[in-house]
Amino acid sequence: MSAEDTLRVGTVVIGAGVIGLAVARALAQQGQQVLVLEEGKYFGEGVSSRNSEVIHAGIYYPDRSLKAALCVQGRDMLYRYCQDRGVPHRKCGKWIVAAAPAQVDVLERIRHQARCNGVALDFIDRTSFRRALPDVTGAAALYSPETGIVDSHQLMLAMLADLQAAGGELVYQAPVEAVESDGDQHVLSVGGPAPCRLQAKRVVNAAGLGAIPLAQRWQGYPPQCCPTPYYARGVYFSYTGKHPFRQLVYPVPEPGGLGIHLTLDLAGQLRFGPDVEWIDRPDYRVDAGRAQAFAEAIRQWWPGLDPARLQPAYAGVRPKLVGPGEPAADFMIQGAASHGLSGVVHLFGIESPGLTASLAIAEEVVRQLR
Repeated sequence: MSAEDTLRVGTVVIGAGVIGLAVARALAQQGQQVLVLEEGKYFGEGVSSRNSEVIHAGIYYPDRSLKAALCVQGRDMLYRYCQDRGVPHRKCGKWIVAAAPAQVDVLERIRHQARCNGVALDFIDRTSFRRALPDVTGAAALYSPETGIVDSHQLMLAMLADLQAAGGELVYQAPVEAVESDGDQHVLSVGGPAPCRLQAKRVVNAAGLGAIPLAQRWQGYPPQCCPTPYYARGVYFSYTGKHPFRQLVYPVPEPGGLGIHLTLDLAGQLRFGPDVEWIDRPDYRVDAGRAQAFAEAIRQWWPGLDPARLQPAYAGVRPKLVGPGEPAADFMIQGAASHGLSGVVHLFGIESPGLTASLAIAEEVVRQLR
């Protein structure tokens, strides 16, 4: 295809997950001409549809980190947005349980970190905790009134509707195979059923699990700015039949994640997960044999669990920026100040609490592109 055949567009957002849609919506509402390119046949089929659908309060993240600031800001924005747009959600609350007396000190550290992030948690002693959750065994607990759940599919539908109402467009089956940057112009090679070349002044890489591999193929992007990708698979199991829970229940965190926790969907169905399994590349297979390890972990705080009612549900893969045994990495929102490419923002390592922080992340991207 010749240079004359290159199509021109103002802003391209790569990836139609919750982050890409939130960013594209915000840019379109600023009056920009926005085109979203999604390699799949539908939006939100990657990280955005393979998580717990929890609206996080902002408890665990280091103070002054992007995760802490954007989670708290994004949480409030998300509750308002869901209310205004009629997106199904519920502020149901969450318990963080110390299953044994030795873990009570961990609760105190969590409570201190939450306070640094501007998040209030209630400390509940064993007597009061057992009255509130008689089916759960624990020495003490923290209660988070700001935690909730959301229908992530309906959330993305609402964002897509806002994008289109502002004049933006979404194209499916349009994988970005490479990008060439020269000054403030960026040429994208797009594959799929209708391959083409696009020239844009602004490009946002919100490709989720594919964000770092795309950056590695980006001509003009300094390779020393590109992080190394790591992948952590988390498996979820559903729980059939009746149960006594109306709120989320989390154990104290474990390395790489928040432990196998109990979450609910908006219909009240119970599910557990995710666990943490480091893998070499994205892989969504669910090993039904992991049910035994799930049952053993859950029974530490819910002895009434019936393991026969655990059923394999789905797996998610988290885009990590550090490997096993290393301290958790912050979000990396990498603009021109970092890599020198005018009009380009890369979004790396956007794992939990990315869904909660999506609207705040979008505001930060708009700020960096302004």
